Amino acid sequence: MINRHTAPSFREVEEIALIRANPVKLDNGLPVFQVNAGEQDLVRIEFIFENTAWDPSKPLQAFAVNALLQEGTSELTSAELAEKLDYYGAFLQKEFTFDNSSLVLYSLNKHLVHVLPLVKAMLADATFPQNELDTFIRNQQQRLVVNLEKNDFLSRRLFNQVLFKETLYGYAVEPADYIKLNREDLLTYYKLAYQPANCTIVVAGKINEQTHQLLNQYFGANWDSASNPHKNEFSFLPGKGKFHVIEKSEALQSAIRIGQIMINRTHPDFPALQVLNAILGGYFGSRLMANIREDKGYTYGIGSALVSLQSTGYFFIASEVGADVCGSAIQEIEKEVKRLQTELVDQEELKLVKNYMMGSMLGSLENAFSHADKFKNIHFFGLGYDYYDRYVHTLKNVQSEDILNLANQYLNFDQFEKVIVGKQ
Repeated sequence: MINRHTAPSFREVEEIALIRANPVKLDNGLPVFQVNAGEQDLVRIEFIFENTAWDPSKPLQAFAVNALLQEGTSELTSAELAEKLDYYGAFLQKEFTFDNSSLVLYSLNKHLVHVLPLVKAMLADATFPQNELDTFIRNQQQRLVVNLEKNDFLSRRLFNQVLFKETLYGYAVEPADYIKLNREDLLTYYKLAYQPANCTIVVAGKINEQTHQLLNQYFGANWDSASNPHKNEFSFLPGKGKFHVIEKSEALQSAIRIGQIMINRTHPDFPALQVLNAILGGYFGSRLMANIREDKGYTYGIGSALVSLQSTGYFFIASEVGADVCGSAIQEIEKEVKRLQTELVDQEELKLVKNYMMGSMLGSLENAFSHADKFKNIHFFGLGYDYYDRYVHTLKNVQSEDILNLANQYLNFDQFEKVIVGKQ
């Protein structure tokens, strides 16, 4: 019988074992990284392309191309593609981020011989039919019009615009931008970005020899690069700490987003700064949650995050609070930031946060797919697996004095850009 009066034994996580990606190349030089693990005969194959050729006069090019990859080739309509993928139990997912565009395939190994030719057709022979483009434009315009009524959407949009100006990272899309989309521009970008010279393949799951042979057959042969595109690169300067307000007199809640340009994952301070972020607002037991939700009751939730992009990084605090307490909430946020700059974090609190972060890291490695995700986090920043060794070392050794120094170095509330949508 279990004695429920005695707590289970506790021990700290000593190390985190990652399944490392094995690098191979296809015949045309296309890099493939394999994370071979798992018992089920299933693989996830990601075709990842660097975003390139950012043109502010055509802001939706890359996004639209990624969204419409599955909408038809020279031989198959979108319906026929969907029917064939469904027949073999395969699933396709398109992902677009500031830095990359991806086409992700989930399939049983035994059906790869049937579904990989379909993926190859999408990546080398997509046609972007005009009727599908017209439908996409209508749907996206309608979705945007709805989102423009939401305070949290407007606050994210304005915050990115303030930090990143008129770049891919910060461009504020308007409904009229969708009207600018045309099939010829999509085909131009497609031919530039979707080619082997701009592609990385990451395979995770139960990989066998046939998996590599099929990838080489369809993507290592008869798929050549027409040019050598260069990924987008941007540079940004920290803001000047202004208030940016979209006033809504009828609002019951105000959306708040506060932050600034900061370091990304390539900087040696990044792991320790993640600890600082967790203490402030990075998990449910954080100081912002304890103060502004639990104590003051101003919000259902508040949090902070440290985001790493390839060209930069940024830090933000976000919440939606009662419109009548917006000013008070901002004062409490400032108080918590400045407390980190003037008071040493208690040892028990620091230990709790470090254990939480170590446990979260360990808990996130549940299958081959999550190990592949950890690889992508370092590969596209030019880092090696020693990054995770430094991360674990930081979690074990960072001290209260380090947190205080980091808070003074990086968290200058007066320089934070402050976005409010609702009542100030």
